[in-house]
Amino acid sequence: MLRRVLPLACATALLLGACNQSPPPVVEKPAPPTTPDGSGRPGPDLLSMADSNAVAVLTQYGREHPETEVLVTTRLGNIRVRLFEDTPLHRANFLLLVNKGYFDQTVFYRVVKDFVAQGGNSDSRTIQLRKYHVPSEIRPQHFHRRGALGMARYDDEKNPQRLSSSHDFYFVQGQKLTPEQARATANRKLTPAQVKVYATEGGVPALDGQYTVFGEVIEGLDVVEKITNEPVDPYKWPLKDIGMKMQVVK
Repeated sequence: MLRRVLPLACATALLLGACNQSPPPVVEKPAPPTTPDGSGRPGPDLLSMADSNAVAVLTQYGREHPETEVLVTTRLGNIRVRLFEDTPLHRANFLLLVNKGYFDQTVFYRVVKDFVAQGGNSDSRTIQLRKYHVPSEIRPQHFHRRGALGMARYDDEKNPQRLSSSHDFYFVQGQKLTPEQARATANRKLTPAQVKVYATEGGVPALDGQYTVFGEVIEGLDVVEKITNEPVDPYKWPLKDIGMKMQVVK
């Protein structure tokens, strides 16, 4: 049987569909959307945030994003946190910054052994953030036990309303305290259950009633301890940067 031999040019063209047919035009993918804050991600522009609109923006964002779990990845291991639903503004604010990729450009910049690991800022960010504050959501049932996630703020003289920072968060390490020590250092009355937790797990009761606790570590408490054990300079900044990557997981 004889085989039909096509001319080389035509045979090659068959790969494109038919002889003498032009290749399909190359369709360029559109560039990712850009936002003034430099994140290139959807969501409210971080440069448009201000004290005057923070509540409205975060309330709407919280409705659109009901997630409550975030994974924090560091060179020392992973930390999984659960965000409390009864601190909705802080939950929405944290999710917004996670989804914008803001925290991915930050480090733990203040680490104090037996106290806290504070992060959420750095000297080298390309994502811009306008200064704004989150109204206090201090709840008596959420206290500074080991593994608590809280938001930093200015002191009372500059900030009598105890408004939270938009981005400076901390994990509590603390230490175990006797019931007498816990009650003596607390700024409010502790329940018997809270006193027991401070004795068996540890924490920092001196921060209770002063700062908003809006989440807790559910995996990776050992990583928080590793971070607080890192060598630091006189300003409590780790000698070797501890960066982070965050993603919403649930």
